[in-house]
Amino acid sequence: MSFSRYSVHLQDRIAVEIILTFLFVILILGVTSKNQNHGSFGGLIIGLTLVGIHIIGIGLTGTSVNPARSLGPAIIAAITGNSAPIEVVWVFIVAPLIGGSLAAVVYRFLEGSKSAE
Repeated sequence: MSFSRYSVHLQDRIAVEIILTFLFVILILGVTSKNQNHGSFGGLIIGLTLVGIHIIGIGLTGTSVNPARSLGPAIIAAITGNSAPIEVVWVFIVAPLIGGSLAAVVYRFLEGSKSAE
């Protein structure tokens, strides 16, 4: 989880995490919406999207998209004496929260404009 092996700058890492989380959350909201009819493919769509997000993001930031996925390993690493992950875990907490919040706002706007038609 340490950024030392990634050549992407901090602001770019934050942007990548925000964008990937935004895409993932807005997809989940769209697939699980009562206004859409995706049938039994919803889980497959969500799973394949998560795989794609990790394929893209792992090479850039080590990707998280889920703060719990980064916080647990960072705490364990700190307990065992490796402080590097806990020093950067804030990126994997703050950026997904921003991305998820933006996705919720955008989705609500898009759903609202559809229902107005």
